[in-house]
Amino acid sequence: MSVRVFLLDDHEVVRQGVRRVLESDEDIEVVGETGTAAGAAEAIAAARPDVAVLDVRLPDGSGIDVCRDVRSSHPEIACLMLTSFSDDEALAQAVLAGASGYVLKQIRGNELVTSVRAVAAGHSLIDPATTRRVLEELRRAHEEAEGVERLTPREREILDLIAAGRTNRQIGTELYLAEKTVKNYVSNLLAKLGMGRRSEAAAYAARLAERRALLARDQPPSQA
Repeated sequence: MSVRVFLLDDHEVVRQGVRRVLESDEDIEVVGETGTAAGAAEAIAAARPDVAVLDVRLPDGSGIDVCRDVRSSHPEIACLMLTSFSDDEALAQAVLAGASGYVLKQIRGNELVTSVRAVAAGHSLIDPATTRRVLEELRRAHEEAEGVERLTPREREILDLIAAGRTNRQIGTELYLAEKTVKNYVSNLLAKLGMGRRSEAAAYAARLAERRALLARDQPPSQA
């Protein structure tokens, strides 16, 4: 079966290398390529490939967003995410965007050819166990975010200080509150979060901070 492929990567050298690898298989044809997220979904639709090989991180956006746009408008086009970094957050977003595979650029040439042919044939390279784990993580993250939304600004501030290891007395000193008042705040925020111990709240706040850091890291750099 002949397979038509579109390439999205901001590095021309990478695109040329991937093109050579794929077209070494006589049944694979690269029918288009681009280096930016802007207009990529439209270019892919116009080229009518069987598979779009998409770089995850681009200077002006994300290949995952392109994947989501392509899959929503043209579900017959399979998307294979290609990235330099192993990233659970990006993998989770790729699963939700409808990607059929998520592979590292360190992949061997013959393995990339096999992967492209597999997703073109309708197979998923993301195993069900990984999908379940990712969706469970997202469900948990959503529940945690909902919990934070129930807190007042002062309760969020105190939660952060709990995560930093502060005692009620230290929190009171830092926020100019009576220790008894801090204790009441702590009791209220624990009740809202459905927790019984400060240690649970501290671990919860640490997870939220880690997730915020991951999201900040994955944002594309601002353009001067």
